[in-house]
Amino acid sequence: MSNSWRNCEGVSRRDCIRMGLSGLVAGGLSGALRSRGMASESKPSQSTTRQADACILVWQDGGPSHYETFDPKPEAPVEIRGSYGTIQTQTPGIHFSQPMKKLAALSDDLAIVRSIRHDQGNHGAGNHYMMTGAPPRIPVGCGAFVSFHPSLGSVVSKEIGAPHGIPAYFSIPNMSRSGGPNFLGSRYAPFVVPDSPNSSSFRVRDVTIPKSLSEDRYDSRQAIRAQVDQMLRINDAAAGDPTLAVDQFYEQSLQIISSPEAQAAFDIHKEPDSVRDAYGRDSFGQRALLARRLVGAGVPFVTLYHGGWDHHEKIFSALDKKLPPFEASVAALIADLKQQGMLERTLVVVLGEFGRTPKINERGGRDHWSNAMSVLFAGGGTRGGQVIGATDKQGYAAIERVLSPENFVSTIYRKLGIDPGQMMHTPDGRPVHLVSNEDPITELMG
Repeated sequence: MSNSWRNCEGVSRRDCIRMGLSGLVAGGLSGALRSRGMASESKPSQSTTRQADACILVWQDGGPSHYETFDPKPEAPVEIRGSYGTIQTQTPGIHFSQPMKKLAALSDDLAIVRSIRHDQGNHGAGNHYMMTGAPPRIPVGCGAFVSFHPSLGSVVSKEIGAPHGIPAYFSIPNMSRSGGPNFLGSRYAPFVVPDSPNSSSFRVRDVTIPKSLSEDRYDSRQAIRAQVDQMLRINDAAAGDPTLAVDQFYEQSLQIISSPEAQAAFDIHKEPDSVRDAYGRDSFGQRALLARRLVGAGVPFVTLYHGGWDHHEKIFSALDKKLPPFEASVAALIADLKQQGMLERTLVVVLGEFGRTPKINERGGRDHWSNAMSVLFAGGGTRGGQVIGATDKQGYAAIERVLSPENFVSTIYRKLGIDPGQMMHTPDGRPVHLVSNEDPITELMG
């Protein structure tokens, strides 16, 4: 599956990778850890009942159409309903768009929210709102990378942490434009895994001993460093000594390299061929499988970034190719989590920044539309086989059980045992509400 896409503002996948990898250059893993620290020192919030141990957020960057996924309108005029018919799901009375065959067969495990809406109709602002639960404080351009508030993953990293030696927040294969930590600090930025697990030579860079370095030479270098560390340093007793800080992050980088749990999670080649085939032998499918392995190792938050959903033209020819493998991989992830006994404690969420316009434009596409969107939830104590909310008969706007990004984000936090109503503080002491409206979507709370 090709990743050579650009959205309507010309933002490419390479631009996103550059943003996500900025903390990993100049010093490898140890340098990155110096800048952001490891999140495993944090303690989970005890302010709310915890239903899930982890969240896999599948981010459809660009804004997927609600018509062509989970909110079809078969009775609408053809210029609104589009080219696809509908398909009856496993759950009586619930229909999806025709291409969603694999997920339709799992609908008893799914909850679809059809009534989230907001007023941020461009990529930069919409992404920020849905990734953080906070609307941008100033107008931002469509292609902007904005960060006015900590992202879901960064907050989870801070509040929950991960087992010794494993980062708490992964973003695969790059970071969403608003997926960073903001005032929480770079120690809670995501660990980005840019390479494709579909490659036979896949390995997570900087977390294994280089092939050019034998294990004996590696051990020897550590011994030499340990001897040097025994020498008296002038500033060893000084508070805040930067040399001691370097030592701390150096040790943390070694923890990942020497952690059996981390190395086992990264080794996707241990999966049976039948499992890998079920996920799909493409980059996204194998990244979904890697996400399952990471949460199985104790990682509490993984973002699966999947770009190219900004279909301003020729939407149906694009979706003919894009939707079947994508939804099959998502279905395989949910089915595999259930088979592994992990779905009950793992929340899976699938969404983008907004939906698409009701009327198909003159180029055969749909444009940005934040008045209506659909979001899939599965697992993490969520009751399946339900649809929450509704849009009007032609899909223009959410009209029943109208919900906000704040409700969406608060739901994820409460599922993970984090109080969305808590007050956080910036480094200069400024108080900030984590979420201004802490009410979750009650139908999803089990």
